[in-house]
Amino acid sequence: MSGAGGWRTGGTSVDAYEDPGTPDLRGGWRYLGWLVGRQWRRCAAGAVLASAWMVLLAATPYLMARAVDHGLEPGDLGALALWTGALTAAGAVNAWLGVLRHRTMTRVRMDANFRTVKVVVGHATRLGAALRRQVGTGEVVTIGVGDVQTISQSLTAVGPGVGAVVAYAAVGGLMLSVSASLALVVLLGVPVLGVLLGPLMGRLQGRETEYRERQGVLTARIGDLAGGLRVLNGLGGKSLVADAFRRDSARLREQGYRVGAVTSWIQAIGVGLPMLFLGLVTWLGARLAARGEISVGELVSVYGYVVALGWPVAFLIEMSHQLSRGVVAARRVVAFLRLEPESEEGTREAPAEPSVLYDPASGVRVAPGRLTVLAGARPADAAAVIDRLGRYAPSEVTWGGVPLSDVPLPLVRERILIADAESDLFTGPLREVIATGPRPGDAGGPQPGDAGGVGARRSGSGGRHPGDAGGPLPGDAGGVDARRSGAGGRRPGDAGRPLPGDAGGPHPGDAGGVNARHSGAAATGRHGPADAREHAGAPVGADVRLHRTAATGHHESADAPAHAEAPSEARLARAVGAAAADDIVRGLPEGLDTVVAAQGRDLSGGQRQRVRLARALLADPEVLLAVEPTSALDAHTEATVAERLREAREGRTTVLASTSPLVLDRAHVVHYLVDGKAAATGSHRELLDTEPGYRELVARDTEDMTESGWPIGVEGRVSRGRFPAYPEGTPRVAPATAR
Repeated sequence: MSGAGGWRTGGTSVDAYEDPGTPDLRGGWRYLGWLVGRQWRRCAAGAVLASAWMVLLAATPYLMARAVDHGLEPGDLGALALWTGALTAAGAVNAWLGVLRHRTMTRVRMDANFRTVKVVVGHATRLGAALRRQVGTGEVVTIGVGDVQTISQSLTAVGPGVGAVVAYAAVGGLMLSVSASLALVVLLGVPVLGVLLGPLMGRLQGRETEYRERQGVLTARIGDLAGGLRVLNGLGGKSLVADAFRRDSARLREQGYRVGAVTSWIQAIGVGLPMLFLGLVTWLGARLAARGEISVGELVSVYGYVVALGWPVAFLIEMSHQLSRGVVAARRVVAFLRLEPESEEGTREAPAEPSVLYDPASGVRVAPGRLTVLAGARPADAAAVIDRLGRYAPSEVTWGGVPLSDVPLPLVRERILIADAESDLFTGPLREVIATGPRPGDAGGPQPGDAGGVGARRSGSGGRHPGDAGGPLPGDAGGVDARRSGAGGRRPGDAGRPLPGDAGGPHPGDAGGVNARHSGAAATGRHGPADAREHAGAPVGADVRLHRTAATGHHESADAPAHAEAPSEARLARAVGAAAADDIVRGLPEGLDTVVAAQGRDLSGGQRQRVRLARALLADPEVLLAVEPTSALDAHTEATVAERLREAREGRTTVLASTSPLVLDRAHVVHYLVDGKAAATGSHRELLDTEPGYRELVARDTEDMTESGWPIGVEGRVSRGRFPAYPEGTPRVAPATAR
């Protein structure tokens, strides 16, 4: 690396912060022309160096002919030494020109590569949440790992490609000085080459386009498989999906063979045609020399000219091939860059005070100042409602009677925050990770397309981050979410123990990849404000004024600074305590000043989730939307978080997507979703009494109860299902033996 924001490789420096410019989106050829125009001086230098290099290659036979005719044949040693020295000097200069040409063209290719990457990443950032709705993940991945390389390689045409044309003209001129008939044969060779290669290039471009489209589809499928492999394996669908993937892969391979067949003909002509030239011209030259029309030295030079012509011909063929592939890749990039982001402008003002959010598609109505939970058998249904309420998906949601889509997007992002349970954590002191995390408008992390990752729920990655290897995701039992499968449980002896999940070891509920809450294997002790104060060191339910902070994503509040001041210790302590993350702080060697690794890899899954929740609570948005914010926690910690979250968000609007009885029991309102629509609304207890489907969802296997009234598993055995409903009169605090 060279300096701030610059990368230096082989003498090439690319400024990572330089404005890439506005690309020409009128077509693939126009885009390639824009890349050349943005570095025209460098491209011109490459063309000059390549032309001089190839002309000197053609000059070598000329100098050799002079050495034979003027020095060797008459026996003039002085002339022989002179021409031999000139030949040696030409070789040395040509080697130097070759190095300069290669370095210059490397810079041209790298500039095109990085410039394309920057415009694509920048546009993906501008698209934000609209990215995943307009283009598949596989398309973006293929652009990043394949198309940018193909485009950069195609710019070889501006260097060796131009040089090949100049060298071809120079060789033709030198041949005219020897024999007009030989020059005519050579000069007609390239037009013949174009006639032969033209149809092949057109066919190659068509097949390359088909291959590229199929490749993008298959790449997207690979991403989907990687994100859901454990679930597929647990459901027994792994073999079916694997067979489908093999069939698609085989079709892509067949398409690749068709591309390869055309490419092989192009390469065969590129190798064979110069050899035909060489044989034909040598035979004609020998006949002319035998008749005395040309000298022996001229015959040698003719042979050398044709050999030297092999380089320009090879470069012309390579240029045609690379341009054909580059145009296909450029068209894909242009198609991506033409995608339009959502309009940030609005014609209506946002409600002046907290108001009702209503989603007509699902029938969900969110009252202001309440804790609302969405529960459904399909987690994707609840996540879709959250997306619509947060304006991350097209919808007819209204906010205080005003269509949410009519409100300027910066105002929406300022007051409504989506906190993903798997959003990115960046390296730095824990204090800064929490304090400078998501603000209203960040959606819990970088917007799609931002360097550093995409919110896991939106990327479809399942929340997995590079480097997270080391076991199943929290809540997975052999690849399946234990809560949803009703399988698995905590190890005997683990039930109900409030292990804090210190750094350096698994969090309670993470062991073996099984979420303890999902197995129904822990107590449900209620912790009131006193308990919260004991952990947080400050009243969780204290009156904290709404602190609007500027969006750190793509929109900044007009009435807030771009960088909010560091939060006070009291506010930070309240947020950490409300997320039940105070034990994490106590377990770290330097507390809040401990440096956390990128993506929180030195924390357990449950600890990462609580840090993210603390970050969202510190942002203190007017409306907080969260998907499964406690899915990686054990039952004891989850009960604490649910209670403290309700206390901390008292008077502000909070919407959670969860099927945990511990969270549902703390909610003011629960919406039971069936096929994405609210089938019933009420309190947790009311829905348990009136909705069999809801009771089945959150209180399965109620017969698995011990005589003490606790589900099997709290006393050290593995529960077969979800946490059951409490029998009437059962105390809401776990027995001491279970704690």
